[in-house]
Order: sequence, then structure tokens, then C-alpha cells
Amino acid sequence: MKTDSKIKQDVQDELAWQPGIDESKIGVTVDKGVVTLSGSVDSYTKKMAAEKAAKSVHGVKAVAEDIEVVYGTSFRKNDTDIAKAAVNALKWNMTVPDDKIMIKVEDGWVYLTGELTWEYQKNAAKNALQHLTGVRGVANNITLKSTIVPTDIKSRITKAFERTADFDANHIKVEVFGHTVKLTGTVRSIKEKNDARWAAYNAPGVTEVKNELKVQYYTEYA
Repeated sequence: MKTDSKIKQDVQDELAWQPGIDESKIGVTVDKGVVTLSGSVDSYTKKMAAEKAAKSVHGVKAVAEDIEVVYGTSFRKNDTDIAKAAVNALKWNMTVPDDKIMIKVEDGWVYLTGELTWEYQKNAAKNALQHLTGVRGVANNITLKSTIVPTDIKSRITKAFERTADFDANHIKVEVFGHTVKLTGTVRSIKEKNDARWAAYNAPGVTEVKNELKVQYYTEYA
């Protein structure tokens, strides 16, 4: 198992490897595998890239992200400008039914509310806005409501885990409560934890996934 100092060095190296990220402006601390990122970047996209880079490092159990987005004066936008740009971005995104989403912008933060059918639509809405100039963050509070009657969800998800080498299905427990799926057990990385969540969302009728999987490194995985 990696030490915290080794994880810290690997995260710093991964940040330095990413194009467009000035790793000297990002602080990294590690405590028992939990990485905390601090400092500042000049775009929300870079903030997300830094978080993704940290999560990709082997040995990282969780990431606490305290990076602040600070725009220069030439790129600063007021909330009205951001709101207009956000409306247009959703309007031109064919994946997202923009008439189902309400946008609020406050101090550069974009807040999304509304009700959609699919998780991919909810993610597409956030992805369409996080690259806009002036955006300091996106709070995606869109809820999901499926009209599909959930049937045989547990077995479908379990079989999906068994079909891929990305998961060890023996270490993941799937429980179903109506349209909600609860995942417990252990995985080998944050990426596997996120991938398991997306795999569960792909089951017809699922509107919520409670991902309680824990990242743990087994000797048999080494």
C-alpha cells in the first residue's frame, strides 16, 4: 500500500503532467489516502481537470477539492452575462431538454434545478455550462423521475459488473428500493467507484444511486 507521502508526490506529478494546469498554484495534502486540493486556477474547467487528475492516481481513496476559481479582469463576466450564455448553451445542446431546466446564477455560480428522465441528460446539462467563461462552479440540483417500471434491476446490474474486467462483482453488493439502487462493498480505485455508479444508472428505471462503495486495496489485486 502506498504511503501518504508517495501518494502526494504522485498527485503532484499527475497535475504537472496535465496540459494547461499550473501545478505550482495547487496545494496537495494527503491524510490516510484522502487528498485535499487547494489553491486557485483561472477557469472552472481547470478546477475539474485537477480533481480528475487526483482521482486517477492509484492509492487515492477520496478527494476533497478546495480550489478557488479566480478570473482575470479581461475574462470576468457578470451574472447576467453568464445566465444568458448558459441559456444559449442548453438551447443548442440536443441532449438536454432545456425547457425542463431552471438556471440561477449568483456570484459566478450556476445553480440548476428541474426534473429530467435520464442521468446522462443531467450530466450533459452540467458539462454544457462548466466551460463557459466566468463560471466559478456548477451546482447540479436537477432531480430524476423515470416513467419506466423498474424490473429485475439487481440481476441486470450484477450481470453488467460480471461482464467487465473493471469490477470484481464478488466485492460489490447491490440492493434495490423502487427506483433507487444502493451499492456497498469495496472497489480498487475511485475510478472503479465512479464507473460502478454509472453502470448502475444504466439499468432501466433507476433514478438514484447511493454509492457507498469504499476504496480498498487488496493484496490479491496487487
